[in-house]
Amino acid sequence: MKLGIIAVGHKLPEWVVKGCSEYVKRLPREMPLSVVQIKPEPRGSKTRDQLLASEKVRLQNALQGFNRMVVLDERGAELTTLEFAQRLQDWMRVGGDTAFVIGGADGIDDSLKRQADHTIRLSSLTLPHAMARLVLCEQLYRAASVIRNHPYHREG
Repeated sequence: MKLGIIAVGHKLPEWVVKGCSEYVKRLPREMPLSVVQIKPEPRGSKTRDQLLASEKVRLQNALQGFNRMVVLDERGAELTTLEFAQRLQDWMRVGGDTAFVIGGADGIDDSLKRQADHTIRLSSLTLPHAMARLVLCEQLYRAASVIRNHPYHREG
């Protein structure tokens, strides 16, 4: 199963880019991860709805080829690491590639959110989008480690 992170944002700090690259490299071959960066819509005099509608088109284009869309949203389901690993393992069993969508500063268009197969949150805290990307990369690696019985994750 291929994994993708489709994230609105640009000009990430170097430590985020390096961190994500490290976790992408560590993932097993049967779970390759790609990180696709979507350019945010320039603010100018546009309304929030206009910004989100433009970003929605870019996100939909990047989502082509993925069978499953998981949106990261502050109102999404909160999963433990083991629950997240179990969900990832279930998706592997069912098959199909999975994309995780991280919106920009204004969020994600509501109609795109409604199309999501799943909506999760990484934390009850508000995270900067760059940090959310890095945390998601790490959690995907951690979940893969749990699935493979690798000692990276220690429970208890």
